[in-house]
Amino acid sequence: MPLTLPPFMKQLHQQFRNLILTVVDFFYPLFKKIMPLQTYRYAACGGFNTLLDIGLSIFAYHFIFNNALFVPFATVLPKLAIEAPIAAFLFSFSFTFPIGFYFNRYIVFQETSSKKSTQLAKYLFIVFICLMLNYGFLKIFVNLFVWSFFVSKIITTLLVVSFSYISQKHFTFKTVVDD
Repeated sequence: MPLTLPPFMKQLHQQFRNLILTVVDFFYPLFKKIMPLQTYRYAACGGFNTLLDIGLSIFAYHFIFNNALFVPFATVLPKLAIEAPIAAFLFSFSFTFPIGFYFNRYIVFQETSSKKSTQLAKYLFIVFICLMLNYGFLKIFVNLFVWSFFVSKIITTLLVVSFSYISQKHFTFKTVVDD
């Protein structure tokens, strides 16, 4: 049985979606000659979400986790420790994951040949891969190469966003026309 939202939630969703589309599409004429609307929307929404991710990660790294080990559930799992760069990434991810899916599903890829449940499953799969890539790159850049967290986060973001764009466009939100 599909989940149905109350009318006021549907109306709120439509108003929010329309507001985002209005703001994003306002700047599209500047980019119309160099990219199609869907690519522009992906770049705009992804750019916002990426900046949010970087900002939240840096904030969490310096002000929440204070460049130290984070021990969640210390009384239950006292030997489980997460280093500050990874804890900061996980913190920002908890915000940017749902925002990213919403943007992709309702702003960027509005016309797809997949059901929402299929898209969500594929999106989760790609995000899981991106999560592993983020983790791996941060561990390599911060611990092995001994780069600063800021530089490591920027380079990691560029690599993972490139993979994500290609995957979301050609796998998660693929249309029949894409074949």
